[in-house]
Amino acid sequence: MGSFSIWHWLIVLLIVVMVFGTKKLKNMGSDLGSAVKGFKDGMKDGGQSAAATDDKPAAPAGQVTNAQASDKTTIDVEARQKS
Repeated sequence: MGSFSIWHWLIVLLIVVMVFGTKKLKNMGSDLGSAVKGFKDGMKDGGQSAAATDDKPAAPAGQVTNAQASDKTTIDVEARQKS
């Protein structure tokens, strides 16, 4: 009584097919498959890009790097408001 037999699952499958239709189920299956594939690719690429960025230490937040300090087109809004 606690477990479902194959007949229970077949009835549930039949009801799901009747409610959603085979075309919609096929679309949902392909969407789910592509989402899983994209997630796996993202995890694979994320691990590689994280290893590549570990070589260069990041500048602490709020600290201006030399490239940013030499850029004359950048306007510091906070400095302008203080003046």
